[in-house]
Amino acid sequence: MPRLIPDTRPQRVLAASEFVHTIGTGLYLTAGVLYFTEAVHLPAGQVGLGLGSAGLVALALGVTVGHLADRYGARGVYRATLVVQALATAGFVLADSFWPFVFAVCAAAGAKTAGVAAHSPLIRHYGGDRPQEFRAYLRAVTNVGISLGAVLAGWVVQVGTLTAYQLMVLGNAFAFVVCAVLLALLPPVAPVPTDGGPRWIALRDHPYLLLTALDGVMAVQFKVLTVGIPLWLVGATAAPHWLISGTILTSTVIVIAFQVRASRSIVSASAGGSAYRRAGLAFLVSCSLISLSAGTPAWAAATLLLVAAVIHTVGELWYSAAGFEVSFAFAPRHATGQYLGVFGLGAGLAEAFGPGLLIALCITWGRPGWYVVGAMFALTGLAAPLAVRRAQRRQDAVRTPPEPAGTENVSAA
Repeated sequence: MPRLIPDTRPQRVLAASEFVHTIGTGLYLTAGVLYFTEAVHLPAGQVGLGLGSAGLVALALGVTVGHLADRYGARGVYRATLVVQALATAGFVLADSFWPFVFAVCAAAGAKTAGVAAHSPLIRHYGGDRPQEFRAYLRAVTNVGISLGAVLAGWVVQVGTLTAYQLMVLGNAFAFVVCAVLLALLPPVAPVPTDGGPRWIALRDHPYLLLTALDGVMAVQFKVLTVGIPLWLVGATAAPHWLISGTILTSTVIVIAFQVRASRSIVSASAGGSAYRRAGLAFLVSCSLISLSAGTPAWAAATLLLVAAVIHTVGELWYSAAGFEVSFAFAPRHATGQYLGVFGLGAGLAEAFGPGLLIALCITWGRPGWYVVGAMFALTGLAAPLAVRRAQRRQDAVRTPPEPAGTENVSAA
């Protein structure tokens, strides 16, 4: 059984801050898209375009902020990103048209991606012998917070008033502020000296960049539960609207119960590659079931969507465990923030293109689009083990320096 409370005080501080952070995140993940489409009355296409633009902004910040966290201290940089995220999220209540919406979500997404990069050195520093496993524990904590936020979001969606949606947005912003305050209890992490090599070494690591791209394609799966299913359920099925929260809660309960256990079985980069492959196949099955929910009675649609959410979440367990393992396994300790910032570009790609892709294929096109998205996940998962082997070969070559010139002649003599 995984420990309910971490062993060390810094780990407990990180877990508490993550918990508070994700209560607010659960509010937004469950009903954020509906806030802009149902309360602000922006067209779904404009929402997708704005979220895509926000993802592009986030792409530009992750690596830079990760490098700053390595060089100047991760705790202070991470707290700064939380303050920016709180201000940007609070700005959603003023976003009553397209351009203010774009500005607010770009600022929030940029701060979110930057925060992930700055957070990673803290996890590696305080995560013990297996920071990957501590990261899995934090993800379980994250889903406890998200589940509580999802319950509150279910009430917001059911009430459906502008005031209720605005309270949801402000609650999310307040959670970021509390998280930043809690992190003051965390001992600071000293900056890590460089090894004297090139400054932006992560951007020169082509196998790691390939893994980042593949992980980014797979990361679109997060938008299936938070963008695809809510819009599909409301617009294409007879399922009750409260089931939006139901699918999120189902997913979070599974992650809470099994994420640490799933990660414990992924103890090498090659195992991570295999987990990516299994995840892609699970996503294909879940997307197919979501497609079948259209045009069925309410009970059948609800059953199909819940089963799809369960299968999707099993794939998510494998996907997340794989990402934890390969992202840390191929990142040198002195450049953790920079490398994890690069790996966060994958999530940035999902933020940039995921919502628009799902809206265009699955909502606008309809049922065939779900099969296309599922096939995309499956093919990406099949490619991941090959990319992991390539990264492993590069790492082995770096760790084994070439023999000095003339060694063979000396040995022969």
